[in-house]
Amino acid sequence: MHRLNHAYVAFSILTLASMLTAAEPIEPSGPVEIISGEFAFTEGPAWNPSSKSLYFSDIPNASIHQLTESKKIEIFTSDSKHTNGMVVAADGRLLACQMDGQVVSYNPQTRDATVIAGAYDGKRFNAPNDLVIDSVGGIYFTDPLFRAPTPLPQTVQAVYYVTPAGKVTRVTDDIAAPNGIGLSPDDKSLYVIPSQQAEMLVYDVQAAGQLGDGRTLCTLAQPEGETKTGGDGMAVDVQGNLYITTHLGVQIFSPTGEARGLVKFPEQPANVTFGGSELKTMYVTARTGLYQVEMPISGLASN
Repeated sequence: MHRLNHAYVAFSILTLASMLTAAEPIEPSGPVEIISGEFAFTEGPAWNPSSKSLYFSDIPNASIHQLTESKKIEIFTSDSKHTNGMVVAADGRLLACQMDGQVVSYNPQTRDATVIAGAYDGKRFNAPNDLVIDSVGGIYFTDPLFRAPTPLPQTVQAVYYVTPAGKVTRVTDDIAAPNGIGLSPDDKSLYVIPSQQAEMLVYDVQAAGQLGDGRTLCTLAQPEGETKTGGDGMAVDVQGNLYITTHLGVQIFSPTGEARGLVKFPEQPANVTFGGSELKTMYVTARTGLYQVEMPISGLASN
């Protein structure tokens, strides 16, 4: 009978466990390329799979642009009321956070806007920033202080949920500048990206519009000499990895919060989404420019 070397077995188990849990690096499969660099401050990239086009906003110029399939950039609207984050719904509507105080839905053909959420508890929102749609058609959106009146109309900075029927509830406590937002592929985790702290947050989704207590998912790498720089926008891929725009670039984290990579850009990124035929083109809005880079993993649709 062979005798097992228990020390060797223990070492092998630990080694196997580390192999199974270690987060492999995620790196671009192509170069970072600039599409255009003629804007004031780009934000809110949103991929439209039906038209194979990309929407993005230019906040100071109160405009929304559309990058067409033929790679032409056209004006979608020049009266966006300082639209920031956007997402394309399953029915083709363009949902947008207008920093002037409301969340709206654009008809992509007529380009008319319909208010989805304009107030909570009888008061306008501070300045809706970014949003994500869940599997039942509800909308989570962040409402921080950027471009908001003072004192803040809502007095707190928080996350809200809009049901498909239009009912609005506040689903988090006060957060230091909640900015980007996203959902895991199974809709069970809501990610909130604050801009005034290094710790990124995750909430367990107990039911649509019902969250557990928030906790730290990961801590962003910081520029030299800094400790509290936060994130801005975010996207999620089909494996559940998070792509967070930060001062250093797009920082990538696993669903459990392990660092998996960093994609650098010539300008500080503001927001990110995936598009293209396989959803492997990562589009990034970064200050005056719109950029693209090919990635190895497909992004999650409408996130």
